[in-house]
Amino acid sequence: MNRIQKKLKENKKLLSIYFTAGYPNLEDTVPIIQELEKEGVDFIEIGLPFSDPLADGPTIQESSTRALRNGMTTSVLFEQLKDIRKKVDIPLILMGYFNPVLQYGVEAFCKKCQEIGIDGLILPDLPLAEYQREYRPIFENYGLINIFLITPQTSDQRIRQIDQASNGFVYMVSSASTTGAQSGFGSIQEKYFERIAKMQLIHPLVVGFGISDQATFEVATKYAQGAIIGSAFIKMLDKEGKDGIVPFIRSIKTASQK
Repeated sequence: MNRIQKKLKENKKLLSIYFTAGYPNLEDTVPIIQELEKEGVDFIEIGLPFSDPLADGPTIQESSTRALRNGMTTSVLFEQLKDIRKKVDIPLILMGYFNPVLQYGVEAFCKKCQEIGIDGLILPDLPLAEYQREYRPIFENYGLINIFLITPQTSDQRIRQIDQASNGFVYMVSSASTTGAQSGFGSIQEKYFERIAKMQLIHPLVVGFGISDQATFEVATKYAQGAIIGSAFIKMLDKEGKDGIVPFIRSIKTASQK
């Protein structure tokens, strides 16, 4: 069983942290992963920086730009992570855009992920139909879970299709805005969370976009099994560096352990 699937079986609120590989410094990727595992984070999403990150807000865009300037590439990331499974057991997910995967070669990319010990991929611009038609056998052959996104604009029919195609969790985007563009949740988001929760999908829900502190984590995990923090974590890294990881995660984990 994939590490993501094992983690989803745990009866607890799950905390996932997103950060951009090679940020704030090129060699920070592995130390950040190790520190996050020590602090009891449940999943880690490692962002593969891309030059044209359309869905990302300014914080993640800036981290991508800096990581690219630092010299981060797909090949560099794979080299950094080649011994990661000697150091951590936490589920690891690569998140990025499909173009770098195509450039690397889809099968070569998936094979490398399997060799390293990557558990899943989040590729928001890879359409469901194209994935099922062209790539699903490749992903499955290399033991990779492909995680799909839903938004407030996604129809119930489409959500059911995504749920049927999933084999991990469904990533529930909290709003139609870019990452980091909102602070807190209003009644519109909460009604959306409630609507999706009532659909009783086969697969667990994990909420992303707009989670930044204990309060937003608690709201999100009232309706879903877990929540993802990205922009707020990156802002913290920018201000405090790796030294800020422990207090930041502990401020959230008090909620997730309830």
